[in-house]
Amino acid sequence: MCAWFSRVRAPKARPEETDNKIEIPGDLWVKCTACSEVIYKNELDRALKVCPKCNYHFRISARERVELLCDDHSFEEGYGNLRTNDPLSFKDSVKYKERLKKAEKKSDTSEALICGSAKINGQPVMLGVFNFFFLGGSMGIVVGEKLARAVEQATDRGVPMIIVSASGGARMQEGIFSLMQMAKVTAALVRHGEKGLPYISVLSDPTTGGVAASFAMLGDLIIAEPGALIGFAGPRVIEQTIHRKLPEGFQRAEFLLEHGMLDAVVSREEMKETLGKMLELLRADA
Repeated sequence: MCAWFSRVRAPKARPEETDNKIEIPGDLWVKCTACSEVIYKNELDRALKVCPKCNYHFRISARERVELLCDDHSFEEGYGNLRTNDPLSFKDSVKYKERLKKAEKKSDTSEALICGSAKINGQPVMLGVFNFFFLGGSMGIVVGEKLARAVEQATDRGVPMIIVSASGGARMQEGIFSLMQMAKVTAALVRHGEKGLPYISVLSDPTTGGVAASFAMLGDLIIAEPGALIGFAGPRVIEQTIHRKLPEGFQRAEFLLEHGMLDAVVSREEMKETLGKMLELLRADA
């Protein structure tokens, strides 16, 4: 009877059998932040990083945004050689310069903004696009300088300015110098507007802090992606300050549109075409 219960060990696999084992990559699927749907990554890429089930707009890099908005081969990047000189020699748990190196390697951009000249549906513009994957799209000296130069170049060329924001606000490692960029960019936009030239502000998730408190909300037309978080301070901070429960959807793009702070909420798929139509209308009015 003992033989009935004796264990029979499976024979060891030969080397040639283990060599043929199928390896399944771990990056084939993405879980939606909003609805928890598991999406095939290639399908998500084809949908421009928008969840096919709930329309949640995933954050995308600045270069992905440029490719999405600009006519083929029309974007010419400018001021890519600018680097911060770490004016405060800032250090917390890590030196600021080390953070910058890691951010550049991670995001494949040298700063939290890329800008340059481009064409959208054949119409020339100057374009500035924030990259949230570089230190949270924070605005420091270089970001402000690049934006101000781009706006000044748009003024000199007599073309519209478009800024796509995705930022946590001013960069704390540069202190007061980062806050000064709010005024510098705003002043450049005022001069741009005095020439009768249009400025379109596009708000993506998130647009907060000093960016939201300055040039992001100064556009002749202000449009946003669906569900984008927009505001100076976050909802949790506001609730803790005023000791009140905020309305449903507070600081989301749809809420701001309903309360007159935006001109439109536009899906990523329709963004280029919408910008093209806006540029045509603004040029006709000039």
